[in-house]
Amino acid sequence: MIIVIGRAEVDPADIARLRPALDAMMRATWEESGCLSYSMAVEGDSVVTIVERWADEAALKAHFATPHMAAFNAQIKGAVRSMDLKMYDVTGERSLTI
Repeated sequence: MIIVIGRAEVDPADIARLRPALDAMMRATWEESGCLSYSMAVEGDSVVTIVERWADEAALKAHFATPHMAAFNAQIKGAVRSMDLKMYDVTGERSLTI
């Protein structure tokens, strides 16, 4: 399994305009083969947190080549001030009980 965690700082003036793009991106991505979960959340007025789980790296690479990814990148161009994305290879998973 692949996990992607990211944080993007966005111009606060653009966040309202970007919300529909974030929602559309999530909905389209959930339908992709190999997508186990995908979410983006706006924190405050300028930070977008991204958390993704993929079956494998091939599924993630296929995601990067989708038309909705290209459309999303075009929509956010110029609004993102900085982005920090990390990919983690996961070799095991177990339930967490509290």
